[in-house]
Amino acid sequence: MPYVNESVAIPTVPVQRNCSAEVAKFTNGASGSSWPLQEDLLPHHLTCVLAPETPMRDYIANPPVRTDITEGQPGVAFTVDIGVMDTTTCKPLQNVMVELWGPNAVGEYGSTFLRGATQTGSNGIAEFQTIFPGFTTGAANHLSMLVHSTSSKSSGVVHSGQLFFTDPWTGDRYINYNENKNVRMKNAADPNFAAANKNGFNSIMDTESINDDWPEGIIGYLTVGVDPTKLVA
Repeated sequence: MPYVNESVAIPTVPVQRNCSAEVAKFTNGASGSSWPLQEDLLPHHLTCVLAPETPMRDYIANPPVRTDITEGQPGVAFTVDIGVMDTTTCKPLQNVMVELWGPNAVGEYGSTFLRGATQTGSNGIAEFQTIFPGFTTGAANHLSMLVHSTSSKSSGVVHSGQLFFTDPWTGDRYINYNENKNVRMKNAADPNFAAANKNGFNSIMDTESINDDWPEGIIGYLTVGVDPTKLVA
């Protein structure tokens, strides 16, 4: 299937609901059951994302179902945990399919590498092993994701979005990334970043380096709030 460079979703603004207490509880559950790392490495500030849909760039439907999506691509190891919360109940959303994809160290997208899908567990978390994305042309550094309404990849989409990082995290050239010739775009210059982070919403991942040693890898977490009854695609 060819790449989809623009969103097929109709932009919508979900009903806002204050799930902050539930997000905090959700976070504690994640750190106790999902993250295979010592507690002091875990992110300390998590945000429930209820942002409007953002364009699906470089999307290919029906990715492989797997948690390790690297396919041997060189780069800084990146463990990504995406928590999915039902905003109508403020409870973790179990057994829904989440897709994740991103560019390699030199900013290129492949047909299968760095793409995959996996279901959320009983704790509402989908975990992926990937690499920190390289710069791409015309966009701030990001990963892309979809959340389906059920455990099937063929089910409707309840959220399409981009996961961003703070500029300091993307400002350095790490090993395996120095051959990337793309011009770096900062968050403020990317209209998709502005769309995903307006009206108090936040799509910036919480990230931590492992042992402050970049080759050891990065861990990141974000809670995504969705209404499972409202399809966007």
